[in-house]
Amino acid sequence: MKSLRRINAMVLRYTYLVRRSWPRILELIYWPAVQLVLWGFITEFFLTNSTWLAQASGVLLAAVILWDVLFRGQLGVSLAFFEEMYSRNLGHLFASPLRAVELVGALLLISLVRTLIGVGGAALLAIPLFDFSIFGLGLPLLAFFFNLLVMGWAIGLLVAGLVLRYGLGAESLAWVAIFAIAPVSGIYYPIAVLPDWLQTVAWALPSSHVFEGMRAVMFEQVFRVDLMLQAAALNLLFLLVGTGVFLMAFTSARQRGLLLHIGE
Repeated sequence: MKSLRRINAMVLRYTYLVRRSWPRILELIYWPAVQLVLWGFITEFFLTNSTWLAQASGVLLAAVILWDVLFRGQLGVSLAFFEEMYSRNLGHLFASPLRAVELVGALLLISLVRTLIGVGGAALLAIPLFDFSIFGLGLPLLAFFFNLLVMGWAIGLLVAGLVLRYGLGAESLAWVAIFAIAPVSGIYYPIAVLPDWLQTVAWALPSSHVFEGMRAVMFEQVFRVDLMLQAAALNLLFLLVGTGVFLMAFTSARQRGLLLHIGE
């Protein structure tokens, strides 16, 4: 009976931990919902466009590689910042002449390096394994790469700011935020597959313009400059918002004396 009481006490502890943390509750519901929505749209598209499958293999591989640019770009910012929080190093960093905007610059540069290493390795591996080279896209690949990378930076800074504000209980947002946009980014299917009301949301994301542009290059051999310009304009807005949220959260944390106390 004593053992059961101790087990019950630990169950209550973990229950209270989840109940008091909205990011943890969101995470419980989130992953099954995202999988359902994403693969539901993929299935619906394939059922109504079966002839597309004959030429889809290269497009799907290109989509996977480009999606990883966005994913790695975001994680490169978020995880590098989390390392400072895990080690309780933020206070020590800012006891030096380092400024917050300089930390942002460093996070973006290390994200670029990590993304080039991770995605570059996957792109090279696809050549012998699947006889597919994403470098065959030519110069448009640079536009796709940098637009997705900048969007990843914006999301990474936004997540870092929220974690700085709410603590490491919100670190799951690093995974939640990036996958939340996957179903409406048109990674594996055109935006036209989505319901009309959801298409409006999709076109507000730079990633949707990039993946539509990728399909235009691969299927129609046309580089949609208009889509890339729209993606660049949206990315500028996204990056300004992400940087602004991070800097405001940092200023608030410093004023409240939290930089020395945030950690595991």
